Formats: sequence, C-alpha cells, structure tokens
Amino acid sequence: MSTISTSSLGPANAPDENSAPDPLAAADELGRRLGSPRTEPAADPQLEALALAVSANLPVLLWGEPGIGKSAGLRQLATGLGVPLETVIASVHEPSDFAGLPIIGDDPAATGVPMAPPDWAVRLAASGRGIVFFDELSSAPPAVQAALLRVVLERRVGSLALPEPVRVVAAANPPSSAADGWHLSPPLANRFVHLRWTHDPRTVARGMAGTWPAVPVPVVDPARVSSAVARARGTISGFLTARPGLAHHLPGDAESRGLAWPSPRTWEMALRLLAVGYATNAGQKAVAAALVGAVGDGAGLELLNYLENLDLPDPDRVLADPAAFALPARGDRQLAFLTAVVSAVQSDLTRRRWEAGWTVLAKAVEAGVPDVAARAAADLAALRDTDWPVPTGIDAFLDLLQLSGALPGGS
Repeated sequence: MSTISTSSLGPANAPDENSAPDPLAAADELGRRLGSPRTEPAADPQLEALALAVSANLPVLLWGEPGIGKSAGLRQLATGLGVPLETVIASVHEPSDFAGLPIIGDDPAATGVPMAPPDWAVRLAASGRGIVFFDELSSAPPAVQAALLRVVLERRVGSLALPEPVRVVAAANPPSSAADGWHLSPPLANRFVHLRWTHDPRTVARGMAGTWPAVPVPVVDPARVSSAVARARGTISGFLTARPGLAHHLPGDAESRGLAWPSPRTWEMALRLLAVGYATNAGQKAVAAALVGAVGDGAGLELLNYLENLDLPDPDRVLADPAAFALPARGDRQLAFLTAVVSAVQSDLTRRRWEAGWTVLAKAVEAGVPDVAARAAADLAALRDTDWPVPTGIDAFLDLLQLSGALPGGS
C-alpha cells in the first residue's frame, strides 16, 4: 500500500495559492459599506419624542406598519446613548419567559423556589444599563401580555430586578397588519407612552443616499431641574383641577382601550414628560407628541391647548424677588402658578423661600381671589419648620388654616 507524506500537503486547511477568492468576501464587504450610513442633525419630532420618553425612563410603545424603521430608530438611539440593546420578539415567547422558570434548590421549604430569568435580562443586569426592546407586542397572545405587565411596570423578570437605568421600549403593528394580531389589554396599554411611527418619503430617499437623521438625546440641565419640576406640577395639577373629568376615562371600545387613555398613572407619566421637557431643550412638537402619547388624543389635545395659553412664570425667579411679579389674571393660570410656587419651595426648602411663598400668596388676596390660594396656603403652611415665626402674609389665611388643622390655633 502506498502512503502519502503529510508534509507534502502543507498546513491543514491552508488555502491553495491558485484557488479562487472567497466568493462571499467581496459581497460581505459591499454589505458592510451599505450598512454604515452617515447621520446628520435634523428636525424629527417622532425621534425626539422617543428620546424624550426614554430619557424620562418611561416605557414607550411605537405603533407603525411593518418595515418603516421602528427597530432602526431604536438601534440608532441606543448607539447615541452608548448603551446595549437587547431585542426580544414578544410574539414567539411563552409567559414563563417573562415570569421566570422555577428552579428548585436544596431546600425549597427554607429558601423558596426562585424564578430564573432569561439570558437577555441577565446580560442587562450585568451591564447595569441598556434598552430592552419588545418587538411585535401586538402579536403576543393575552397570556404573554399579562406576563409582561410586571416587566414593564416593576422592571422585574422572574426573581431578577432590572437596574433603574434599563429602559423599556416596545413596538407593535396595528392589529389589521400584524400577524395573528391582538388588541393590547387595557392594563398593559396604560403602562406605555404610545407614539405613532410613520415614515417621511424625503427622509427615506435621503437615507438611501447614505444619510439618515441623527437621534437627538435630550440632556437635562441640572440648574433647571427645580424650576422644571415645579412648573410641571403646577401645570398638570391646575389642568386636572379645571378638568376633573379627565383624571380617569377608560374608553368604551376594545381598540381604544389598547391605546393611550387618561388615568392617574398616565397623568403621572405626563407630569414626568413635561418636567423633562422643561429641563431640556426638547422641541415643542416632540413634547406634544409624548404628552398625547401618554394620556390619549382627547385629553392630550385639551392639555396642549391649556399649555399654549398658560405661559407660567419661572417660580424660582419669582421666589427670588416676590415683590416684583404680577399675579396672572386668569383663574386657571393663578391656580397653576401658585401650585408651582409651593412645589418650588418644597423642592428647596429654606426659611427665606418659605416666607417669599407667603408674599406671593398674599398677592392673590390683594387681587380679591383668596379662594384660589386657599389650597396652596394649606400646602405651604404644612412645610413650616416649627422654629420659624409666622410671617405677616399668612394673616389672611389664618382662619382657613386653623379650621383645616394646617396651623394650630394661637400660632
């Protein structure tokens, strides 16, 4: 039997110098070049609204037809934030993939049965930050949607708590165009900021030329935080005082219940969105889209109209020089402004700012509207340090405060 020397074959798997080049190498290089487009700053309210909601750490749900760039926009946002992105196709998972799989230990009676989380949740927890993207949410059956409730609201997957810097984003196709589509359950829908995702043909055309709009990341200005929180509290509180019927309204039809609608939970989301908007340079259209996405079209449009005509003064500037401002003429603006002033005092409580707050409230009495300032006066009185003397501006409210118990008699 003849033998062949292995040395004559050369190194194992060595390419033949005369062999043809890899037929896929050039094609892969071409694909890489097509997949590396430039970005440029551009006004895109839907991208800004997405970035605003993610910055506010609120769960976001992108509604749009298949293939219009929902996933691509999210990948770009994750790159801009410098965080990992974990994509989970909700429609192909079982409820246990989100609730966790039971793992029996040595002594279940003593230690219980922990619920093991899936690998994507473990990676995000190890990273400490990131975005989890639940795609095709409207194609997930009701049992899976129910299991996702705790993930979206509490950021818990099985026995694992996701870190606070982990953001939650989902995408859904309208039931008419989703594969085996379902309406979202009202409890799950009410936990999201709903954004309509559309495509601009001009943006697509420019993207095919190699340039897509960059996702603007809103940056909160620390110097504006106190004022932003106070203004947002005054605005939302004043609006709901004027329109109490919008505090909670569950739509009557299944399709509308699966979208955005007003509830105490979504008004709290609107409060956070508005505060982040005030504290950043977010565009008005982006803030408007996010607010409507939180509380729904009807309540949202009323809120936007209210905001357009509100124009509250900066409460921190007013507290710095309370004698130099004029009380707004309209009753709804007065209430919103006085609520904002009390919130600003609470956020940075000092005797000087507390006393300045009473100077502001006294102007409501001078203007002949003490009833508008009554609730703000009770809240401001509750902030008093027992060592602080009662200022003169409180005199007009003494009877009211004593009756309410906010101020002891004889103080």
